Amino acid sequence: MHITNIRTGLIKIPLRTPFKTSLRTIDHITSVVVAVDTDANISGIGEAHPTGPITGESLGSVRGAINEFMLPRLKGKEIQNLEDTLNTLDASIIKNTSAKAAVEMAIFDLFGKKFNIPVFRLFGGFRNKIETDLTISVNSPEEMARDSRIAIERGFRILKLKVGLNPELDIERIKAVREATGPNTVLRLDANQGWTAREAIKIMNEIAWEIPGIELVEQPVEAHDIEGLKRVRDSITTPVLADEAVFSPVDAEKIISMGAADYINIKLMKTGGLRSALRICSLAEMHRVECFLGCMMESKISVTAAAHLACARSIITRFDLDSPALCSTDPVHGGVEIDGPWLKVSEAPGLGIDQVDGIEWD
Repeated sequence: MHITNIRTGLIKIPLRTPFKTSLRTIDHITSVVVAVDTDANISGIGEAHPTGPITGESLGSVRGAINEFMLPRLKGKEIQNLEDTLNTLDASIIKNTSAKAAVEMAIFDLFGKKFNIPVFRLFGGFRNKIETDLTISVNSPEEMARDSRIAIERGFRILKLKVGLNPELDIERIKAVREATGPNTVLRLDANQGWTAREAIKIMNEIAWEIPGIELVEQPVEAHDIEGLKRVRDSITTPVLADEAVFSPVDAEKIISMGAADYINIKLMKTGGLRSALRICSLAEMHRVECFLGCMMESKISVTAAAHLACARSIITRFDLDSPALCSTDPVHGGVEIDGPWLKVSEAPGLGIDQVDGIEWD
């Protein structure tokens, strides 16, 4: 089975409500969909959601990287020679992690189809079902309390609160959500690099007394400030999750060796795909550091790929694969089955995606 072409297109999916963080606000998911075609008349599918404030990519840069650098190198490569094909993909261009992730997940989709195995079985097959949290966008305390109650009514037991805008108001936001949801709801905080180390320490120590039961705080400081991240971890009792600070296995090794975080957040749009994510998992296993599997604002295409990874490895213990649940429609047929907070992968070969509606092919 040889690669004959790589096609790209756009998909746009409206959200239930605007998605707001300390970095950006969006009301639609807009992604590049990738189809890797072969001489066996079988195609694999992937997705890149470019997040400029994090990965530095755009819709245009993703398509340019694929068409100008990846396609010429990959054309004619054999899917069954997986290592050689993925090495060629990695060497085609530096960085461009979302573009690489999209093409790579399509290649793994093809590999699974060729050998009649679902991707999660290929990677380890630890389980077939996981529970995700649901993200609550940063808004006024009253709006976040309302949105949290709605999430609980939808069956979600774990909420991730976006904070990082105005430290004093962040405390009021967290208090309002805790009062609205009660003590049994698991709360995670995500500052998206919005605090300084000093602010993070002050906020987290204050709420440790007033708002019990915060499971973790994610990326409280800027991605480059590893020393600040470690200072926060050493100064608070709440576990710290590194997100934007970790793109590669090298980044993960640095965070782990410095003791700068309790958990590592893996996202395919950061790692450049499943293979690099697996390497982070192996590194984490060596050091007994649990991993968190997250996503950008992606459709069910790439969330399906992430769910296969999440189900495959036991070192991944927490899941933030909620972007399809934030959408008002789902154009993806097949793939991961979603029932409220529960995501279940199937035994269908590859990623198990049958069809995607509404793609505007180039």
